[in-house]
Parts: sequence; C-alpha cells; structure tokens
Amino acid sequence: MEKVVAIVGRPNVGKSTLFNRIIGRRVAIVHPIAGVTRDRNYGEAEWTGRKFFLIDTGGFVPDSDFEFNRHIREQIIIALGEADKVIFVLDGKGGIHPVDREIANILRKNLKGKEIIVVANKVDNTSRELDAVDFFSLGLGEPYCVSALSGKNVADVLDHVVKDFPMAGEEEKVDDRIKFAIVGRPNAGKSSIVNALLKEERNIVTNIPGTTRDSIDSVVKYHGEDIVLIDTAGLRKKSKIKKDESLEFFSTVRTFKAIQRCDVALLVLDATLLYENFDNVSDMKHAIFKLDKQDIRIIEDIMKFKKGVLLVINKWDLIEKGTNTAKIIEQKITEHLRSFNFLKFIFISALTKQRIHRVMDDAIVVYNERKKQIKTSELNDKILDEIKRKPHQSMRGREVKFNYITQLRAAPPVFAFFVNDPKLVSENYKKFLDKKMREHFGYSGVPMELVFKKKN
Repeated sequence: MEKVVAIVGRPNVGKSTLFNRIIGRRVAIVHPIAGVTRDRNYGEAEWTGRKFFLIDTGGFVPDSDFEFNRHIREQIIIALGEADKVIFVLDGKGGIHPVDREIANILRKNLKGKEIIVVANKVDNTSRELDAVDFFSLGLGEPYCVSALSGKNVADVLDHVVKDFPMAGEEEKVDDRIKFAIVGRPNAGKSSIVNALLKEERNIVTNIPGTTRDSIDSVVKYHGEDIVLIDTAGLRKKSKIKKDESLEFFSTVRTFKAIQRCDVALLVLDATLLYENFDNVSDMKHAIFKLDKQDIRIIEDIMKFKKGVLLVINKWDLIEKGTNTAKIIEQKITEHLRSFNFLKFIFISALTKQRIHRVMDDAIVVYNERKKQIKTSELNDKILDEIKRKPHQSMRGREVKFNYITQLRAAPPVFAFFVNDPKLVSENYKKFLDKKMREHFGYSGVPMELVFKKKN
C-alpha cells in the first residue's frame, strides 16, 4: 500500500502550487486570493521510483479567527492521523504568522511518531533565504527554502520525503490473503452486506449516509480460506462535501487506498436509485437510462488500478420487477458503460439475505479470472486465427502483420501482440482484439491490458 503525504499550512502560503509541482500537472486551483481551495485535492505522485499519495488539505477563510483556528486544527489533526509524513508549508516571503505558531503547536502535540518536513515557500532570492532562519523558532527543525512556482529546491524536499519509502514493487507483502473492497456511494448498503457475509453485526448499520467513516477490515472464511473484506466509507459527490468536512475527505482517500490494495472491488449500487434513472419505468426496455456520475467515477478508479470488479445491485427486494428486469438493467448499464462491457453483475438484498451467499462465490470467480494464465500456444492458435478471418486493414499503404501473442503477466492480465509496426494498429482493431480475447478466454469483471510491440 502506498505511503500518504499530507501538505498542511495556513491559507495562501502556496500549498496548492507545491501540490501541482509535485504531482506534475495542474490539478489544484491556484489563485492569489486566500481560501480558494475549498475541497481538498489528492493524487498519486512518484519520485525516484517511489510512489505515494499526496494530499493538499486546502485552506479556509471562515468569518472569525475562532472558526479559522477550529478548521485548521481539525484538518491538521486528521492529516496527522492519516498521513505517514506531513509537509508543513510556510510563507518565506511574509515571515512567521501567529497562525503558523498555532499550527506548529498542534503538530508537536499530535506528532504520533510522524515526521514533519518544514518548507519555507516563495523563497526565490538570497535575502529571503537569510530571513527563513526565523522559522527555526517554531521548533520543528530546519526549513527547506523553496519556490514552488519555479520548482527551486523542490527536488531536495522530495528526496527527503521518499528517503525511506519503498521502491515501486519492492514493498514487502505482509498480507497475501485475498482482499475484497466493498465500495460505493453512501447508504447503498455496504455495511449491511459485510454484516450479512460475516453473519454478525460487525459494523454499525443505520440509514444515515456516511455512517462508516473508516475503512474496516474483517475476515470471513470461504471454503477454509481467509478472505479480507474491506468495508469503506461512502463516497459523496464533491459538491456535497462541505468545506468543513475534512473527515469526509480523508475517508474518500481511505476508500481509494482500499481499492488500491484489494484484488476485487465490489461496487454496491442501490437498486431503488437505479430505477430513478429510468425516464419511463413502465417500459424499461425502451427507456433512456443513465448511471450516476459518481458510480461511473468509482468504476473508472477501479479500472485505473486494474482491479477486478463485481457490481452488486442491492435492495432488490424493494423493486417491482418482471421476468427480464435484471437482464434489462444489466443491458442498460452495459450500454451506458461501453468502455467497460465486461462487468459482472449480481442482484441481492442484504436485508432479506436474498442471494447473499452468492456474493462471495461471484467475487471469487472474478478473482480467479483476474489471476489466470493462458498458454502461449492456445493464445496464438485462437487469436491469430481470428486475425486471419478479419485482418487489419492497410494503414498508410502498409499491411499490418501480427506475428506472435504472449501473456506478460496476470493479476492484472497483460497480453503482448508482436506486430511489424505497433503505431499502425487502430483503436477499433484493438477493441476487436479485446472482444475476441474475452470470447475465447473469459475475464468477466476483469480489466485487460493489450500492449503492442515491434517484432524483433
């Protein structure tokens, strides 16, 4: 699991600029008016082969000094609890502010063994470097003098940040058990599903969205094997995350970390909300259907991490349905998500336990699909035959020739196609190959990567 680094500090010291500099792209809104960052930003960063989650806690400008201090304190304490290291950003141009001392006190009192890296930003000349020695008085060590805007000395900060982080792929795997992450929007029934699978009230279940704030690991026995269930906090749309709900933001970060460390993500969808997305429930087959944007975003994040995915349609007992209702919903969701036409579905009720026993069965199917290996001879016999039946059209007057196919890895599955010129392979033909791969070899609920290499 990747390390987490949080950027803290008062408003308008350049936290978002530093965040963007480290991430390598403009993600956070950068503006000279204090308090522009209303929602916290986060992203995956990499430095010298070491990956970590970077969190910009943002800055707020409430109406009173009391409110200001309360919000700053809340964010920093939560950041200290969630992060492995904290970057404390100060304004090297403006000098020490009383709020900086307040933040320093909070950091000292709540360290919990975490390392604090002090950064004096906006230091772009020698005189400001000399002035930065004043920050020693905060008692948190020597400050790094940087300019996030120009990138000056940011590399030195990053060297310090990642000095004891593992190289990508080198982190010791201390827990090799199968892991399923239960994800989805608030109030979809995630905790109820976990409780039903565990056959005990392991988590608090209420009808209040967002009850589960933390990612909670539980273990269930499946045919004698331990399987870890990760019950995550509900994801909300950004517009619904209020500026003072720092806890909600960090819960979202935890959810993404849970997706990252799982093998299969079980995305729980509320069947009653799915029905609301039909413009004509009486004639569902011909009705227009759109999946909620937040659910789509969760699926996209699962795909980004190349995890297996099982769509768990919960609260099925509350739906008035006909013979083909489930099939129609599957069809509508698949049509809406044309890029992800390999999803696996199950319709359940955590309340009545309808099909609850099949959740583990289907998740294990996806898990096994994700880690299976296909023999090279079988790949070439079946897929090269498909290519002969429907060859790639000539591109720029050149014939596209496929010579050899092999599986590079499993979990997630990656297949290499050796061709005379990889640049000539069209996107449509890549989709055709993906379709034929799935027709012959399955991979239901599993994102598959096809790479195209030049033959030797």
